[in-house]
Amino acid sequence: MTEFVLGDSQKADLDAIDLRLLNLLARDARASQRKIARELSISAPTVGERIARLEREGVIRGYRAEVDWGALGFPMQVFASIVAASNQATVLKSLHEIREVEQVSVVTGSMDLLARLRVRDSTHLRKVLLEEIWEIPGVVRVETLVSLAETRHKDYLQGMIGVLQRDHDS
Repeated sequence: MTEFVLGDSQKADLDAIDLRLLNLLARDARASQRKIARELSISAPTVGERIARLEREGVIRGYRAEVDWGALGFPMQVFASIVAASNQATVLKSLHEIREVEQVSVVTGSMDLLARLRVRDSTHLRKVLLEEIWEIPGVVRVETLVSLAETRHKDYLQGMIGVLQRDHDS
């Protein structure tokens, strides 16, 4: 079943230790609980309990490897803005099921959906568009934007944790 995140989660009640814990995990998600415990001056079982609570509450949604898609043969990042005639949920679900589609967002403005794709080259992109995206019932218009360059991965998580810590301290 496809999970759609609507951005309406309840704000978690985090204390300063939770925020420092998240900051450490953002730097190194593979750090041992003992190492984190030393950094936070708390016990390893307490770290484990806090991590488990943050996972239960949905604050921590998973642990993933960061992949260089170019090294795997998918260097081209493409954004597809999509207008759907009706039943956006069905179009959204169909887009989400396409392997090359990394993420789909429901957006405001002149389009309904914005999809981020990874493809090998323009031939691969054409195949995905013609054989998959344009075949989805309800898709009226698709405009593609090919990324010519992108910045290095920004450590967004640590930056936002810094904002939360600043807000918590004020």
